[in-house]
Amino acid sequence: MRAIVYRQFGSPDVLKLEEVDRPNPGEGEVLVRVRAVGLNPYDWHFMRGEPVLFRPMMGVGVRRPRRQTILGSDISGVVEAVGEGITRFRPGDDVYGTKGPGACAEYTVTKEKGLALKPANLGFEEAAAVPMAALTALQSLRDFGRLEAGQKVLVNGASGGVGTFAVQIAKALGAAEITGVCSTGNLELVRSIGADQVVDYTANDFTRSGQRYDLVVDTVGNHPLGALRRVLTLKGTLASVGGGGGRLLGPMAGMIWSKLLSPLVSQRLVSVMATIRAEDLDYLRGLIEAGRINPVIDRVWPLAETAAAMRYLEQGHARGKVVITP
Repeated sequence: MRAIVYRQFGSPDVLKLEEVDRPNPGEGEVLVRVRAVGLNPYDWHFMRGEPVLFRPMMGVGVRRPRRQTILGSDISGVVEAVGEGITRFRPGDDVYGTKGPGACAEYTVTKEKGLALKPANLGFEEAAAVPMAALTALQSLRDFGRLEAGQKVLVNGASGGVGTFAVQIAKALGAAEITGVCSTGNLELVRSIGADQVVDYTANDFTRSGQRYDLVVDTVGNHPLGALRRVLTLKGTLASVGGGGGRLLGPMAGMIWSKLLSPLVSQRLVSVMATIRAEDLDYLRGLIEAGRINPVIDRVWPLAETAAAMRYLEQGHARGKVVITP
C-alpha cells in the first residue's frame, strides 16, 4: 500500500510517498481502508519531533522516528477487517475517528476506542475533518471549561480547526454570547458558524477591549497569561489549547505556567489535552446529524501532495481543516 513516511525529524521535506506493507489488525484493533485523513498541528509536532524535550513521552525516537514512521492521526473510511475482541464494528461499516500516527496511508489499524460510526450526513472528506479538532473543542468547553448555559465565551483563533468547532459547540451547549477572534478575511466565516460578535485581531486587541468573559478558549497562544486573565470574569476560566513555547517545550510551556499560577488567583487556568473517547465521537455524531455543528474545510489535497499540505497547515492561516485523500 502507499503511505506517507518520514524517517527523520524536520520540515515537510522529510515526508515521502512510499510503498509499505499493509498492516493486519491484532486483538482489539480495527483495520480501516482510509478514504480521507484530516491533518492537525498534532501531526507536524510528530513530523518535527517537537517539543524536543518531550520526544520520549510522545513515543517517538530521541534522534529519529522509530516505532511509528507514518504521518497522520484523523481518519474516515470503511472497516476492512477486525481483530479478536471487537464487538462494535464489522467489515463494511463507515467509520471516523482518531489514533496515534499512522493515518496517511491507504490502510491503517487503530484501537476500537478511537472509532465511531461516521455521521450519516457527512462525506468521508468532511468526516475526516472532525475528530481531533472537534474532540478538543468539546472537551475544552464542557470538561475543562465547565461551560454553563447562559455564559459568555470568547474563542481566540475562531477560524481555525479547533476554533470553528468551538464556536459551534459553545452555541450547542447553550452559551449566551460567543465572541470569535480572527483575521479580517475570516470575519464572515466566523459569523456564519454562529459567533454573536467577531473581533478582527489585525485591527483590535481583544485583551484591551474592557469586555469580560466567563470562559476563554485560546487556540493560538499569542497573548501572555496576564493579558488573557484581564478579559476573564473574577471566577472565569481560561482553557489553553496549544500554541507558543518554542522548540524545546512547545505548548508544554503554557501548561507549566498555568499549573503554577492557577492556585494563586481566583480564575481557573487550565491547559487542554484532549482524550480520545468513543462516547464523545458518538456525541459529536449526534450534534452533526442534528445539524448543530458542521466541519469547515479549507482545502483537500491528494496523498502524494501531503508535504505541500503540511507546509500550508504550518503557516497557521487555514480556514478550518486541511484534508488528505489517499
